[in-house]
Amino acid sequence: MDIELARTFLAVVETGTFFDAANKVHVTQSTVSMRIRTLEQQLGQPVFKRGKSGATLTIAGRHFLKHAQVLVRTWTQAKLDAGLPATMAAALEIGAAPSLWDGYLINALPDLMTSLPDVAIRASAASSETLTREIEEGKLDLAIMYRPRSVSSLSALQLFEDEFVLVTSGPLALPTVHSVKYVFIDWGPEFRADHLLNFPELDTPRLQLGIGTLGLQYLKSVPAAGYFPKRVIMPELEEGWLALIEAAPRFAYAAYAVFDESDVDGLPGQAAKQLRSLAASVC
Repeated sequence: MDIELARTFLAVVETGTFFDAANKVHVTQSTVSMRIRTLEQQLGQPVFKRGKSGATLTIAGRHFLKHAQVLVRTWTQAKLDAGLPATMAAALEIGAAPSLWDGYLINALPDLMTSLPDVAIRASAASSETLTREIEEGKLDLAIMYRPRSVSSLSALQLFEDEFVLVTSGPLALPTVHSVKYVFIDWGPEFRADHLLNFPELDTPRLQLGIGTLGLQYLKSVPAAGYFPKRVIMPELEEGWLALIEAAPRFAYAAYAVFDESDVDGLPGQAAKQLRSLAASVC
């Protein structure tokens, strides 16, 4: 089977329409339709019900879904393995939320590479939404993220718990989330939801940043306040140039390593266990 048929099928499942799937896989809508027709001819069954509201899976489509995910994951891994140098036995594709790079994954990588000396590691940062999609589609071997979606084919190993706290680089009496000095840092959908729940009346902050490290640099240059994972800003708190706003709400999220359940004893499972053992020493 052409791997693009499976990839296009998964794009339709994710987006719900042939039009949006075409944008996702960077082809025309007619190409998506042609690929799905070819797939259905090869399977001998329709995989989607077409309607005005979009495309929904048939029973055959639901059965094929897990196989499509395996096909894409296997092909992605095969391409990585084929390009490995002779000294490497395998490749590991890791994705992590940006907030879990700072103060954790970037510190854990050297020890992880030491423990897996013949494994080539490719690591990237992505939003929780992207990580969820790519781990389910098999594009990633391992996703490091908060609150993973419960999927029967995936295993989630808890690594540690993060606590997000409000801190200031200015006078303690000045900053609140209602102040013009407050910087909203987007730490992902979990944080956005809890922030809205705790501050429903808050107007849109004047400054919003999508990368946590930028927020920390901004607070170093301008007296301001913002939310950060406590483990990330502990050195600054101990040095005294950041101060904790004790009365502000705190948000706690468990961080997980997510991988296919068939890889529990394989390389992704080994890496996940290693990252959990490293959490206590690097966080």
